Amino acid sequence: MSNVVTISEAAALQIKDMMVQNNEEGAYFRVAVNGGGCSGLSYGLAFDHEVKDGDEQSEQYGIKILVDKESAPILTGTKIDYKQSMLGGGFTIDNPNAIVSCGCGSSFKTATKAGTPEKC
Repeated sequence: MSNVVTISEAAALQIKDMMVQNNEEGAYFRVAVNGGGCSGLSYGLAFDHEVKDGDEQSEQYGIKILVDKESAPILTGTKIDYKQSMLGGGFTIDNPNAIVSCGCGSSFKTATKAGTPEKC
């Protein structure tokens, strides 16, 4: 079975650093879709210590990744990278299912899920 979400090596290194800084070594990296944002759906990235019923699990570059069963179809094929620039760094999320994205890149909608858009 293929991974729902793929992380780059740069993203994995940043996630590991964040785990150390937040005393979360050994935690799972949970990727989710939540309602909200300008376009209706937004990404959630968090550390978790519990696998829930129906979670899709994978491991890449030593990072244990969880995606809940509601988010999995929306996130299938998504790539997460970490980019560093002169202004700092941040995660980039490339979701082939997103048909509309807002300017900030953290809110989107798909052909089948509009979510709950909020005013910007």
